Amino acid sequence: MEYVNEININEAVIHVLDSNGEEAILNEYSLELDEETYMFLNKHIEKCLKDEELRYAKFNQERSIVKEVTQDYLNGIDKDLINLSKELAKQLFMIMLGNVNIPSADLIVASITTDQGPMVAILKLDYIKNFTHEVQFIDKKVGVGIVPQAAGLPGRGQKIQKAAFIKPIREDERYNLMVLDKQKISKEDEYGANYFINTFLGASIVTNERDMTKTFVKAAENWTRRNITDDAVKAEEIRSTIKTKLKEDDVINIDEFSTILFLEDPQMGEDFSSYIKQQGLNNEVLVDKTWVEKKLKRTRLNIDKQIDLYIDEDTYHDSSKFEIVPNGDGTINMVIKNVINYIEKYLEFLKKVIL
Repeated sequence: MEYVNEININEAVIHVLDSNGEEAILNEYSLELDEETYMFLNKHIEKCLKDEELRYAKFNQERSIVKEVTQDYLNGIDKDLINLSKELAKQLFMIMLGNVNIPSADLIVASITTDQGPMVAILKLDYIKNFTHEVQFIDKKVGVGIVPQAAGLPGRGQKIQKAAFIKPIREDERYNLMVLDKQKISKEDEYGANYFINTFLGASIVTNERDMTKTFVKAAENWTRRNITDDAVKAEEIRSTIKTKLKEDDVINIDEFSTILFLEDPQMGEDFSSYIKQQGLNNEVLVDKTWVEKKLKRTRLNIDKQIDLYIDEDTYHDSSKFEIVPNGDGTINMVIKNVINYIEKYLEFLKKVIL
């Protein structure tokens, strides 16, 4: 996957999409990008681009307002970001009026430059309920109360649910945009759940290396939990072999890997391979090395549903500090060695609260 590491915001516009009103409130001016506003936008954009749920997508062949106006802007045909943002805001607001389940929001459209090229960023900032104080004078006395603010924007530490980062369309590219579309899909509102990608953007998801790697790892772990329930030695062998394969290979052939993993039990190997493919994968998994490196830095173990253990990768493979010893009956001992000092994390938490 192509990760965006450098971001520069050139210009940004905000519009108000309150579905309680009849029309969107469209801004006629760009935002003043002072230090505080710039950092607010930059932090949200950065968090969206680093979010693990960010996906590749490609515009559909059918006509799309979003595709047309963003490409005109990115290709220099129409250089007015305000006009572009107003078209996007009107398009999204019409969709919102047609479905009461879509939450009101502010829409931010920004022109950004990245190490992957220029992009148009679209951020839907759903309103969150904040509280503030209210000062009143009652009978010449001061009264202070707490009142809700229904149209608060998510702070820099909170995550945006829906965003899109659109590139200039070029021939033979795998994707045209990156999309963040977190949602809770309910049977009662399947249209509302998919409105952002399908209806607003007019795009379809494209599977990338990170998607494949995440799906493979999750599927392999789920299969192991369901099928290797009373043989900790075999479960450890499967997990360790998978980790090694992810670190060493750029491509994993599922059938070949399953055969090697279950050399002494071909039937189990076929079952493993079949289950992995049922999760939407083809026979070959392209490995996202950046994701693997990040995820394998630490190992989290839940032992017999009673003990939680967190170990970094170096310690896990350092036999002078940690070792897994088979007992010969399918069980194992996990040995923590040469302990010099330890602390109780609960007491550390209390200390922080008190201070």
